[in-house]
Amino acid sequence: MTNHHSFSRRQFIQSLASTMVVGSILPSVSLAKNSSNEKILVVVELSGANDGLNTFVPYANDVYYKLRPRIGIPAHKVLKIDDQYGFNPGMVAFQNLYKDGQVAVIHGCGYAQPSLSHFTSMAYWHTGAPNTGERYGWLGRLADAIDPQMQANYLVNIDERQSLAVMAKNHMPLVFDDPDKFTRKGLYQARDILNMQNSMNETSEIKSYLNAADANAKNSSQLIKSAWDNYGTPIDYGLNPMGLNKVAAMIAAGINSRIFYTSYRHNAFDTHVQQTNVHQRLLMYVSDAIDAFMKDLKRLGRQDDVTVMIFSEFGRRPAENTSLGTDHGTANHMYVVGHNVKGGHYGKAPSLTDLDEGGNLKYTVDFRSVYASMAENWMGYKDSSDILYKNFDKFNFWS
Repeated sequence: MTNHHSFSRRQFIQSLASTMVVGSILPSVSLAKNSSNEKILVVVELSGANDGLNTFVPYANDVYYKLRPRIGIPAHKVLKIDDQYGFNPGMVAFQNLYKDGQVAVIHGCGYAQPSLSHFTSMAYWHTGAPNTGERYGWLGRLADAIDPQMQANYLVNIDERQSLAVMAKNHMPLVFDDPDKFTRKGLYQARDILNMQNSMNETSEIKSYLNAADANAKNSSQLIKSAWDNYGTPIDYGLNPMGLNKVAAMIAAGINSRIFYTSYRHNAFDTHVQQTNVHQRLLMYVSDAIDAFMKDLKRLGRQDDVTVMIFSEFGRRPAENTSLGTDHGTANHMYVVGHNVKGGHYGKAPSLTDLDEGGNLKYTVDFRSVYASMAENWMGYKDSSDILYKNFDKFNFWS
C-alpha cells in the first residue's frame, strides 16, 4: 500500500488537479477591483483540423479548382471580401465581422517538421513548443509569467476536461463545463483524494492544501453558478456557442479571469468523407457563435477589452480525396477577432503549386509569431521569449 505521507506537496496538488475542477488553490476566490481596464484573451480551438482552403477560399486561383474539382467552393457561392478571397457560404456572420474590420486572417501558419497526427500536432500547438517534450501549456506559462501572484480564476478552461494548453507550473486553471453541475461533479470526482485527510496528521501541510482546495472548489463553483444564474442576454449564440456564452457570463459578473480557453470539440473538423455540407454547417455554427460573442461584449460595454484567437491543429491537404473529403495537411489560417482589431490579411499565403513531398502546403508563418503577438502586443508581457523559448516576429493586430 502506498504511504501517502511520502508524496511531495506538488504531487498531491497535481493529483488533485487531475481529478478536481478548481480555481487556484492558495489565493481566495475574488472579483477584480477594476477588471474593465485589463485585457482578456479568449482562445478558441477548432478540433479535428479545419480545412482552411474551404474556409477562406482563394476563389480567384484556378489551381484551387484543379486540386478540388468536386469539393471546391464555386466562385459564385463564395462570400467575397476582395478580388482574391472570400469566406465559406456558411460564414455570413463572419463575413460581416470582416467587413466591419474586426477580423485578421493570418495565412500559412504552421511549424517546421510538421506532424500529421491530431494528438501530436495538437500537443505542439497547446505547448507552443513543437518537436519537444514540453510539459506545460503556452497559456499556462503565460499566466504564470504575467500573474505571479496567482490570482484565483485567472486562467479558465471551459470544457469536459482540462486542455494541455492551460497546464501551468503555478496556476491552477479553473475548469468547468456545465455551471449547474460544477460543484457536484468536481467534489464527487475528488472524493477519494479529499478523504485522505482522515489519515493525515492534523498539522500536515498537505492537509492544509487539501482543505484549501476543497474550500476553493466550493467557492469557485458557487461563483460560476452565480455568474451563470445572473447572466441573461438577448443575443442568439446559435446551435453551438462553444462555451463563449459562459465566457460572456463570467465577464459580465466581473470575475477577474483574463485568459479563457474553449473549443469546438470531439474532432468535429476531421472531414475525410463527404466534407462539403458538414463543413459548411460547422463553419456556420462557429461564425454565428463568434459574431454573437462580439455583440454580447458590446452590449456589456467590454468590446475593447477582449480579443479572440482561433486556430486548428493543422490544415487539410490541398487536393481533395476520393471520398469527397480532405486528408490531414499542414499550414493553415489563424484568425484574430476583436472590436479594435485591424482587420485584413497578414502573412503570406502558401503556394498551391510549390507543395512539399507529401503534397501539402509549406508554412510561411510560424504559429508562435501569433502567440508572441498575443502575449506582448495584447496581454502586455514584455518578452514572450520567456514563454516561447525564443524570439518570434510579431504582428500588431490592434488599432
